[in-house]
Amino acid sequence: MQASMDVSPLNKGRESTVWGVSLMLGYLGFDGFTSTFQDKLFKGYEMEIHNQIFYTTMCSCVISLSGLILQNHLLPAVDFMVRHPDCFYDVLILSTVATASQFFISYTIRTFGALTFATIMTTRQLVSILLSCVWFVHPLSWMQWVGAAIVFGALYAKTFSRNKTQKAMVASSSPQGSVPNAANS
Repeated sequence: MQASMDVSPLNKGRESTVWGVSLMLGYLGFDGFTSTFQDKLFKGYEMEIHNQIFYTTMCSCVISLSGLILQNHLLPAVDFMVRHPDCFYDVLILSTVATASQFFISYTIRTFGALTFATIMTTRQLVSILLSCVWFVHPLSWMQWVGAAIVFGALYAKTFSRNKTQKAMVASSSPQGSVPNAANS
């Protein structure tokens, strides 16, 4: 996106609810697919974290570069960086933090699974919403509170029911006569 464009929500051509809903559904679908598929790759192929991050990053680079070229935004982006060299350090910091976060994300998915990762990310979103409401005084309507309660409640209910199911399976598969540990009681 060019820095000189009007990005206000009232800008002409940005009022399409259908387009907005389509973008949200695409985001949610791809986001839900990504961590689940990463979990499947880790379990099915004994893939290392570094390999997965490398291939994911290479695909992202190809897609991003293709988008910049096809939309004729590559040269304006390079020109912007040349005209504003102080921006380079911000881009470098953002890229470094994004790369580091990929290691944490991949480690969490590999070690604890996609559902635990989704719970962590949803908790992060909940904290972000609450901080935005308090810190920046962004009030939520009652419909937004209801929507947030439904989304967060459903995810946490699924997580807790999964944990109970796993504990029950572990308890039923333990041999008779063994001493139960605190996790199963």
